[in-house]
Amino acid sequence: MRNIEVVAAVIHHNGTYLATQRGYGEFEGMWEFPGGKIEPGESCDVALKREIREELGVDIAINKFIYTTQYNYPSFHLIMHCFLCQIEAGEIELREHKSARWLTAETLNCVEWLPADREIIEVLKKGTSCNILHTVL
Repeated sequence: MRNIEVVAAVIHHNGTYLATQRGYGEFEGMWEFPGGKIEPGESCDVALKREIREELGVDIAINKFIYTTQYNYPSFHLIMHCFLCQIEAGEIELREHKSARWLTAETLNCVEWLPADREIIEVLKKGTSCNILHTVL
């Protein structure tokens, strides 16, 4: 089974998190934190800023590392490094996604997340319910 290593941006704004709905591929219609593959020779932060610029047309600031999750999909093993981010410049433009929503910690489960992203939801909910999100992350 091949390994795919990616980065994901948990973009926050005023107590909400940006969820994006995939617009193509095997998992079309499911929700994820935006991001993508790390190119050879790229660091996680460079890859994440590039991917978000390509997918959403915005520049982000990376605040903190959150968590690395791993998930075995049927045809590959995913390693996903997740970072808490905020939009630094630009307006969101959906270039690869069908839709986007800003969700609170309480409403994160109202969309159908990709399996790998579900673990991040649990990490976020634990952090916010204890009011330690920014300290732990």
